[in-house]
Amino acid sequence: MSVYTKQQRIAQLAKEHPEWSLNTLAHMIDQEWMHEAYGQTRKDGAAGVDGQTAKEYERELAKNLENLKERAKAGTYKAPPVRRVYIPKGMGAEKRPIGIPTFEDKVLQRAIVMLLEPVYEQDFYDCSYGFRPRRSAHQALQKLWECLMQVGGGWVLEVDLRKYFDTLDHAVLRKILDQRMRDGVVRRLIGKWLKAGVWEEGQRHEVETGSPQGGVISPLLSNIYLHEALDKWFETVVKARMKGRAYLIRFADDFVMVFEKEEDARRVHQVLPHRLARYGLTLHADKTRLMHFGRCRQGGGDPEKGDSSFDFLGFTHFWGKSQKGKPVVQRKTANKRFRRGLKAIAAWCRGHLHDPVVEQHRLLCVKLRGHYSYYGITGNYRSLHRFKKETERIWRKWLNRRSLKRAMPWERFARLLQFLPLPAAHVVHSVYLQHSQLSFCL
Repeated sequence: MSVYTKQQRIAQLAKEHPEWSLNTLAHMIDQEWMHEAYGQTRKDGAAGVDGQTAKEYERELAKNLENLKERAKAGTYKAPPVRRVYIPKGMGAEKRPIGIPTFEDKVLQRAIVMLLEPVYEQDFYDCSYGFRPRRSAHQALQKLWECLMQVGGGWVLEVDLRKYFDTLDHAVLRKILDQRMRDGVVRRLIGKWLKAGVWEEGQRHEVETGSPQGGVISPLLSNIYLHEALDKWFETVVKARMKGRAYLIRFADDFVMVFEKEEDARRVHQVLPHRLARYGLTLHADKTRLMHFGRCRQGGGDPEKGDSSFDFLGFTHFWGKSQKGKPVVQRKTANKRFRRGLKAIAAWCRGHLHDPVVEQHRLLCVKLRGHYSYYGITGNYRSLHRFKKETERIWRKWLNRRSLKRAMPWERFARLLQFLPLPAAHVVHSVYLQHSQLSFCL
């Protein structure tokens, strides 16, 4: 039986019996399952505490996977601590920690994710988009655009959870898992990953809360947690008590709520901290706000200053005018993301100052296409074009510093761009996929 067929059987069983807590699933994991998990695991990541790379693990792949499977099922597998490193956060000097598990740990976590996803995908609501099969940030943005247009803007509750991935309560998570999953092998492995700790400066540190840092299974556990703490509550309790339409759009721990009525928005804003506190979660007071996003503000605010605008998934959302002169929700690259992207371009150009110009051009094209592939949505062309022009300026600046003499004046750089042009800004994702259904809003 193929891996896909097994997953289909698990999904069908979970769908037909939503009240069941499944006790036996680990028997599905065989050598073919482990090979599939290995195939889905990234091979270019940094090494964990054991220093083993994917290439080294592959030398005796079949033997390693068989041994890993046997240890996992027998309960003798020991989850290694996660190597902690720090990367810059935003534009300032502040840094945020990330975790790097061992490669073998990544493979085993992927195998368990492949086992759990078919179960929980039957339970998750449509309002959740992050780290789920066949779902993306652009689908979340599309849904948000549709909701805002349907209610004419309404009221928007922009929410920020304080250190969400570091504050998951392990005891609460276990109770949530009990509702759907009691397989001894799977639960034992999850428990080991939660207690694995982190390795920093040559020492192992215990962790009492939070999901496994950098782990493949971390996004799924986080989705399961917020499904119970937020999604189910909003869809089954909150909506039934609203006087107008209400929507939740969540991508991992980043979410916004849209309300048609001010009264509804203020009631949820007041009760939301208490609901999340039951699960050990807190709101970031400075980054959580309730705002009026109605059409009456159209043209009256400045998105650069945050008037009648909000940020979600890297975009600033604000009211503008369509080509026909009618009010429409528009999006532009958020200023923080824009500046962060240019800072990364500048750092790369500086670090590759003396690389061949042709090679610089090739990789800059790759970076620009990557930028367009995410930020290239309808209405954001100006930001895309501006990003390209700023990239050209940065490139010319560092080419000009390749020697003590001014080697790249603007005239010469313009001739260079004729032979090595950077890719033109273009829209990749259209937000008008369901234009005909929403034509009454325009």
